[in-house]
Amino acid sequence: MIKIIAARAWSFLKSFQLTIVLLALLMCLVLFCTLAQVEMGTQGAVDAYMRSFIVWNQPLLLRLPFPGGALVGLLLTLNLLAKTIDIKLSWQKSGMWLVHAGLVVLFAGEFVAGMMQVDTNLSIEVGQTVNFVQSYKQMELAVIDVTDPTWDEVYSVPDTRLAKGGAVAIPGTPITLNVKKFYANAELSNQGPGAPPSLATAGIGAGVSVEERPVVSADNEINQTSAFVEPVAGGRSYGTWLVSVALGAPQSFTHEGRTYTLAMRLRRQYLPYAFTLKQFRHDVYPGTEIPKNFSSLVQVVNPSRNESREVLIYMNQPLRYEGKTFYQASFGKNDTLSILSVVENPGWLLPYVSCVLVSLGLLVHFAIVLRRSLKRRQDKKEG
Repeated sequence: MIKIIAARAWSFLKSFQLTIVLLALLMCLVLFCTLAQVEMGTQGAVDAYMRSFIVWNQPLLLRLPFPGGALVGLLLTLNLLAKTIDIKLSWQKSGMWLVHAGLVVLFAGEFVAGMMQVDTNLSIEVGQTVNFVQSYKQMELAVIDVTDPTWDEVYSVPDTRLAKGGAVAIPGTPITLNVKKFYANAELSNQGPGAPPSLATAGIGAGVSVEERPVVSADNEINQTSAFVEPVAGGRSYGTWLVSVALGAPQSFTHEGRTYTLAMRLRRQYLPYAFTLKQFRHDVYPGTEIPKNFSSLVQVVNPSRNESREVLIYMNQPLRYEGKTFYQASFGKNDTLSILSVVENPGWLLPYVSCVLVSLGLLVHFAIVLRRSLKRRQDKKEG
């Protein structure tokens, strides 16, 4: 009985009918994901439909569960592997083996990208030096020791931890943050007559009203993440502070001769090297405002490599450096600000390997079929 069930399962797994069903599901997911981008933004729609195993509670699907892109991709990979194993292991079938191997590598590359790719950006003005990239959407509360005028010690708490509330110890410092209230998105305004008192007892938040707002996900919108936090050190409270992305300047307090600032900001990743923007160019076609080219001339300084060199980053010509790829993405401030899209994808090479394997497999298969055809024709002549 077990052998019969296993044989039927294997037959189903390698069946062409399963391939058709999975491809149809994938086409539906692409359609739903495209339509959902209007409300959810590109990244939100991709995460919800293409990088999840089950799509839950989505209006486009009448809030019914539906197989997600990760599950469909996994089943397609297993289906392809089963078909590959079923191919006879011989020289005559070597081309098909290479083609199938290339497709497996392609699916593996997409899985690695979905699970491990990190997308950030680097905004830099002409003459400015920057040694960090920042997230598009995720936030953090930065606690910065600015006592030393030549060096800042930065400690950060991600918004996902702030959302849980409670006490958050800051490693490397005597400070503990008590999170009184967290807003994933909020609107700040000056307190009007009769407004309820603010939770903040220190800083500019004492005169600010905070109203919670729905979380936004569109590509051109950003959440005004805010929180009320109470720094405590050495058994002493330093009051309750309002920290928010909407507040431009950081706020500070002093504990035992050391000065700390609090700032809510986009989550940063500091780099062991720095970029200095030497020049930014925004070229247009003559007589029009149609963009022709964007380019950033940056100086890369990496002390660990004893390296300092200039690199030109422009459209379709990114810089690949230290595991990250820097693309020219946008600009601003009257062409004095350059915005680079930064992608960290450990599997970036896999699609190229896949293309090589598939192309080689098709050539080998064509050569074998051609040789067989020519041999058959020669045998017919001799006969």
